[in-house]
Order: sequence, then C-alpha cells, then structure tokens
Amino acid sequence: MARIAVFNQKGGVAKTTTALNLAAALQRTGKEALLIDMDPQAHLTQIYGRPPASAKQSLFALYQDDKPLYHLEVEWPGLGYLIPSHKELIKVDSAFGKGPAILNKLRHGLDIADKLYMNRHTLIDCCPYLGTLSLNAIFAADLIIIPISSDFLSLRGAKKVGDTLAAIEPVLKRPIERRYLLTRFDRRRSMTFEVQKQAKALFGHHLLDTVISENVAVAESPEHGVDIFRHQPNSTGAQNYLALLIELAQKWPKD
Repeated sequence: MARIAVFNQKGGVAKTTTALNLAAALQRTGKEALLIDMDPQAHLTQIYGRPPASAKQSLFALYQDDKPLYHLEVEWPGLGYLIPSHKELIKVDSAFGKGPAILNKLRHGLDIADKLYMNRHTLIDCCPYLGTLSLNAIFAADLIIIPISSDFLSLRGAKKVGDTLAAIEPVLKRPIERRYLLTRFDRRRSMTFEVQKQAKALFGHHLLDTVISENVAVAESPEHGVDIFRHQPNSTGAQNYLALLIELAQKWPKD
C-alpha cells in the first residue's frame, strides 16, 4: 500500500485539502486510508472536529513515549482513520534532535502498523517548513505530492522544494518520487495557463495532468468539517480529486 506525503514550504496551496480529499476519494473507491496530521497547526485535526484531550493522544506520543501508531488512531467516518496532531508537536524539532533514529521514527512506526493493516493507504499532511517532522514524512513516504497554487510565487516555491528533495536523495540513497499538482486553477485567468506552461518546462513528467480547479465548494468544505464528496459530490472539485486519484493509482502497488 502507498504512503503519500503532501508537502510544500508555502502555505495556502491546498496541502491539507488535498490530503483530506484524496482520503475521501479512496473511500469512494472502496479502499481504506489512514490520515496523519504532522502539522502542529493541526488544520486537518480541526476539520475532524474532535481534537485530542492531551498530547499523549496525538502523534506527539510517538516521539515522546514511543507509543505505537495504531494506539493513536481515531476513526473518521467516511474517510478512514486519523492520527491527530497537537500543538506540542512543535517541540519535536528542538527536543529530540535530528539523528537517524528520530528522522526514521515515523517510517519505523508505519512499518509496524502496515503489518497489521496490510490493505491501507497512508496520507501524510506535512507541516509547511523543512524540519524534523517534514523529514520524517519524506523519509517514510513512497511519493511526495507538491501542491502549487497557480501563481508565480508558488511556482518558485515548488522549485525550491524540488531542489531540497534532490539534496536529500544522497542521504536516503534512493530517488524521491515526487509529483507536482496545480491547485486553485482558474481558467478565466491567462496567468494560470502561463504558470502551467512554466511548470511543465520545469518539472516535465513529474507535473500531474490533473489540475484542481478554483472551486467554491472545495474552499467551503473544510469549514463544514467534511470532504468535498460529502459537501458537494457533483462539484467540479469532487470530479478533480477523483481524477487525481485515478492518475496517481498507476504509481501505487497493485492490491
């Protein structure tokens, strides 16, 4: 089963929305998903609506207490399961160092969990900066999705992310599979198509054909605590995320 991290060092690019709606698309196609909120800002956990009472019931317990990931999961009806975040997670960068043991903590935790839940995909919502938490996600993932809001500043940010991943590859001693996803794609603006053109030139086959259109329903759904399929299943946004899942599926191991 695939492990996908959604990462960008720039905010406002639909990182959390993409993780959320990919999990929902998986559910609609009969597959199970585990969402991991690795952002101390806990946006994904806020959408879930029932934050953990303490850090010991969140992802932080993996690092602080070596607690197994399957003890931290909560069921998220319609989406699968969530390992929630907590504000204490921000301490991971300063409290536990950056040695191999801590950088591979999530990967080792998922290796154990995957033996128990063999038919489940994992989606990791990363924090928007490069540190111990994001490196944990990158080290654990089979594939990195880099959302790009369809503007030039976001495009430049995505190029920097790609350069960062290339610098990490010698440490991992393997290529880091990555795909770039254009979000907030507004067909009414000529700039959008110029950004797409430049993205194709920069990223080549790593740029996904699927785009996530600028869509009110996609923007609204997190405020209502639901994914796009439960909010407006016939919307353009829902069609886009289902198309994204289909395009990504060719990269995933066969069931």
